[in-house]
Amino acid sequence: MTIRLPDSKGGLRTYEPRPEPLAVTSGAAFTSRTVFSAAHVVADPYADVSPDSPAAVDWDATLAFRRHLWSHGLGVAEAMDTAQRGMGLDWAGAAELIRRSAAEAKSVGGLVACGVGTDQIAAGSLKEVRAAYEEQLAVVEESGAQAILMASRALAAAASGPEDYLDVYGHLLRQAAEPVILHWLGPMFDPALEGYWGSTDLDAATDTFLEVIAAHPDKVDGIKVSLLDAQREIDLRRRLPKGVRCYTGDDFNYPELIAGDEQGFSHALLGIFDPLGPLAAEAVRALDTGNVPGFRELLDPTVELSRHLFQTPTRFYKTGVVFLAWLAGHQSHFTMVGGLQSARSLPHFARAYELADGLGLFPDPKRAEERMKNLLSLYGVTQ
Repeated sequence: MTIRLPDSKGGLRTYEPRPEPLAVTSGAAFTSRTVFSAAHVVADPYADVSPDSPAAVDWDATLAFRRHLWSHGLGVAEAMDTAQRGMGLDWAGAAELIRRSAAEAKSVGGLVACGVGTDQIAAGSLKEVRAAYEEQLAVVEESGAQAILMASRALAAAASGPEDYLDVYGHLLRQAAEPVILHWLGPMFDPALEGYWGSTDLDAATDTFLEVIAAHPDKVDGIKVSLLDAQREIDLRRRLPKGVRCYTGDDFNYPELIAGDEQGFSHALLGIFDPLGPLAAEAVRALDTGNVPGFRELLDPTVELSRHLFQTPTRFYKTGVVFLAWLAGHQSHFTMVGGLQSARSLPHFARAYELADGLGLFPDPKRAEERMKNLLSLYGVTQ
């Protein structure tokens, strides 16, 4: 069987789908790396909502996907930008997601860390920003999950320089009950975060970031860096205090960063590990045995798909992630909160399907092919 797919030049090409999926096995947590998948949310396709409405979430399907990730030994990074925080999922929906996911994690013994931000306010003073962070931190801690202090649009707007970041983060770290993960999300993921840490000069911003950590090393489990700059991440992780981990958020260069070098390695907290979950887990299990070549053999071929999903404008990578979850059978529809399923083009979807199928990511390749053909027919592509 073949399928006709649109290309980037307005034509059609013929593709022969893979007959069998990649063989993977589920298993326990890893021993060599701590690995989180930032997980997407599944929209309720029957909800009568508009793009401006609060998110309508299919909780059963959303939690089922988290159980899928946990079954392969992956941790879940909850209520992060992959879950459309600030792009369809408001704080009320995120708080409910945190509570439900943390409870589900307890029931199955899964690892979960949850995003703490300020998205219940659009803007405000530094005092209001701090209070917003505190409210969300309390929700996460009460749920029993680890906290991830996310970059804040409101703080980026309110801060006048590095000292404001030092003050706000210092206050939050002092009151955190347990060590947190600090999250540096670059403007390619959210343009409102330009100049985070008080400077558009990344070297100066890095110095401020490290100053925050150095002042409270006992309250920082690790840092999550999403700047899509491998060398900068390597340089940064080499400057971290002993015991503070680096979790790569680089969806372009993750195999080499996780594999590491003679001076260290990165753990992982990645959006691309949503669609790559079982394959990524298989790769990390090879790393657990010291088989670095086997790890790279499995994970290196996935980079082309990741770079495709995260292409400019990068913040719309969530659309491709949910699209692949639908093709893989993790949800019954391709609908997203906020109507974000419209954020990528048909040629983009076609290439994502082809790359994912080539990697063997679809447990049922025939179902994935049929769903892809159904989508194509909606766009007027006949087979």
